[in-house]
Amino acid sequence: MEQWQGIWVVGETAPGGVAPVTLELMSKGRLLADKLGTDLSVVLIGHGVGALAEGLGAHGADRVYVADHPELADFADEPYARILADLAARERPEVILAGATATGRGFIPRVATLLETGLTADCVDLDVDPADRILRQTRPAWGGNLMATIVCPDRRPQMATVRPNVFRAAKPEPGRRAEVVPVAVDEAQLRRGIEVLEHVETEASGGLREAEIVVTAGRGVGPGEGLELLRRLCELVGGELAATRAVTDAGWLPHRCMIGQTGETVAPRLYMGFGVSGAMPHVVGMQGAEIVVAVNKDPKAPIFDLATYGIVGDVHEILPVLVERLRGRKDSA
Repeated sequence: MEQWQGIWVVGETAPGGVAPVTLELMSKGRLLADKLGTDLSVVLIGHGVGALAEGLGAHGADRVYVADHPELADFADEPYARILADLAARERPEVILAGATATGRGFIPRVATLLETGLTADCVDLDVDPADRILRQTRPAWGGNLMATIVCPDRRPQMATVRPNVFRAAKPEPGRRAEVVPVAVDEAQLRRGIEVLEHVETEASGGLREAEIVVTAGRGVGPGEGLELLRRLCELVGGELAATRAVTDAGWLPHRCMIGQTGETVAPRLYMGFGVSGAMPHVVGMQGAEIVVAVNKDPKAPIFDLATYGIVGDVHEILPVLVERLRGRKDSA
């Protein structure tokens, strides 16, 4: 496996520049590359993406491969997969990381098939041992009841997708530059079985995924008054209301509010959980929070293992006092 070297991140674009998930993966990729004593590269595929390449050096990239062609302006899994697979077969990276986004899920499995290698989807952690250079890919298993670490010892590249907000983007280093490598695109790679007829703009909403403050309702809150108090709390602190699966399954809040393995992944500055037990399927969606405040009447609730601040008590007694205190401070400000 000695001839396979380097960590690659598959770049994605968003309106205004590089998608946040790319910067998050570059942060983790830089750490992995440093442990292995190798380079970190980013692959950009699309049209007009060359202008984004220079800025990626400041975020840790040593090299940026740019496949820029007018026919790549609209994402299509077939040409994107062929270009990435052909480039990887030629340059031989040992690891390829991509976002578990609509784009990543659309073409990264095809790349793994073309390269005849393994792929671990929806990872929540990555690590590598310099001794064997094997990527440890951790993801929830058995309905989220345990965390499984998966390895691919016999094939290269080792491939993994990671959900947005699992890792934190590192602060840029001004002045750091990356080598930009143009990638030739031929007509055979551009073949596709779909045609884009029109683009329909929808109103963008950051919602939970981009919220700085998240207030979460667990089963212990119950329906009715408890949820109303949480809504008032959200208004007072400028937060987004979220829920565990138990709450959305009960119909107390809509599914779009759910955080966890089958919901959103968040990384707010402040996460506040009320009546949240801290079961693994929920924790994988919020473990990137900077500060965690937990309120639960069970002192052995797993959420306290993650909490920066914990209160053992009944949410129905604590919530009214908290809302009243915050309202009083706001009124006197």
